[in-house]
Amino acid sequence: MSNRESGVLKAWEATIRRTQAAKKRAHSIFGSTSVGHADDGDINGGYTDAFDPELIAGEVYHADRILPNGDYYTGQWCDSFPHGHGKYLWTDGCMYVGEWVKGKTMGRGRFSWPSGATYEGEFKSGYMDGNGTYTGSNGDTYKGNWVMNLKHGRGVKSFSNGDCYDGEWRRGLQEGNGKYQWKNGNHYVGEWKNGEICGKGSFVWSNGNKYDGNWESGLPRGNGTFKWPDGSFYVGYWSKDPQEQNGSYYPSGSLGNVQWDPQDVYNVDFSDCKICLGEKVSILPSQKKLAAWRSSKGEDGVKPRRMSVDGRVSIEVERPFDRMQMWGCGDIDDFVTGCCSERTSSAGGGGGRGDMSEYMLGLSLEKEGLGTPMRMSKSCKRQGETICKGHKNYDLMLNLQLGIRHSVGRPAPAASLDLKPSAFDPKEKVWTKFPSEGSKHTPPHQSCEFKWKDYCPLVFRTLRKLFKVDPADYMLSICGNDALRELSSPGKSGSFFYLTNDDRYMIKTMKKAEAKVLIRMLSAYYNHVRAFQTTLVTKFYGLHCVKLTGPIQKKVH
Repeated sequence: MSNRESGVLKAWEATIRRTQAAKKRAHSIFGSTSVGHADDGDINGGYTDAFDPELIAGEVYHADRILPNGDYYTGQWCDSFPHGHGKYLWTDGCMYVGEWVKGKTMGRGRFSWPSGATYEGEFKSGYMDGNGTYTGSNGDTYKGNWVMNLKHGRGVKSFSNGDCYDGEWRRGLQEGNGKYQWKNGNHYVGEWKNGEICGKGSFVWSNGNKYDGNWESGLPRGNGTFKWPDGSFYVGYWSKDPQEQNGSYYPSGSLGNVQWDPQDVYNVDFSDCKICLGEKVSILPSQKKLAAWRSSKGEDGVKPRRMSVDGRVSIEVERPFDRMQMWGCGDIDDFVTGCCSERTSSAGGGGGRGDMSEYMLGLSLEKEGLGTPMRMSKSCKRQGETICKGHKNYDLMLNLQLGIRHSVGRPAPAASLDLKPSAFDPKEKVWTKFPSEGSKHTPPHQSCEFKWKDYCPLVFRTLRKLFKVDPADYMLSICGNDALRELSSPGKSGSFFYLTNDDRYMIKTMKKAEAKVLIRMLSAYYNHVRAFQTTLVTKFYGLHCVKLTGPIQKKVH
């Protein structure tokens, strides 16, 4: 390590201690500093203002920053954001080294946890997304495709106990075709569902025994054949319930193992063939917020007054001057408003961009002269009430997010733009049950049990394609880590509006009669959108219904 890097890290460690002490003396964090070259003299002399008026706006340059909360960044910087290649260290020990785009991890990079776990690969908007390798602290390794922090696509996972799975993944679990190899030599090749062996497949034991047939919940269920190396075999209907088990045994010779019981397969042969679950990631890269400081120039290009490392300013300042903001994964450059139609919930969006140059990161950019006391920056007030745990519609929000993720993520063949009339049939709908403990088709969740209905799913999937909506971005916006915001309607309809955190999509509740009207006009709406793709009419991305189970049996469209 060079003297300069050593000095930077020592200064960073010292700042962490000073920041913790400063938090006890003040109610807010005041500013940020940058680290100069090691040959600038003593440590205090190495700190300069984070913003230099002589730097050209939009210019990418190298910066070393110790941020007000104690985080440390070194790398390329542009317009108050990490932009290019850089390294960010959090005070809890997490670290990211790689590519950035306007303050978001984007491109190739490496994220490491204090536990020793690492992820190296592609990132998108702060998420592990693309091709990458995760190595857990316990020695588990996954190499393959990711979508929004979840294993999705083709991938190979090697477990610390010697087991290995090579095959397809969906939403973080094995699903599709794959091969699982146990350390003891046993292996399975076939279909998977929701992390379990399910469908058709073959299981081969190290002693040469083999089962070919149907599976359910990790065990043989249905028609199948069990074969021995000597040529003997048993064929029939398999079930763990002896009363359902039915089949015939065919020995290879006159002397066969007539005492063999098919239930031994369940009780003995599968007793040591368990599927490893692997370790759970403690905190995801997309959950790590980045602290940034937005400085403003004084009048006539004069720099604002200097601040000490721990954020204190001169005693004449009566009010704290807060320039700290936590970066999330939303795109601050796009302030897109829209309307969607969803009590059946439908998701939609519209055009229109707001100019956020005056409110970058929610901070008003005020000119402050050297002789003017520093003022608290005004934050941009956002519409609506963020739905947190305890809110009356918190479960409904979770249900909407789970249902939309299921609808959009469901695999479907490539569809032609020429849809058949049957696709617009009001009876064209799909019900899916979401039990809290999860099922073969749905993940476990913390909300109440509910049913989800998709109306004309093929039509809306094609509409999203016409509107050039990327499925991953759509799910990221609606079903990401950020909660929706609720906007109540003063009208007679009593509808509620749910706005995504990035302001791109809105979900509207509606009466059943309104939903029927939308379905009746859907064919004409589709033809209009297809003929005029730049139309200014409201964009509808989905039409759904949530049915809460229980004594009330409430339906929300």
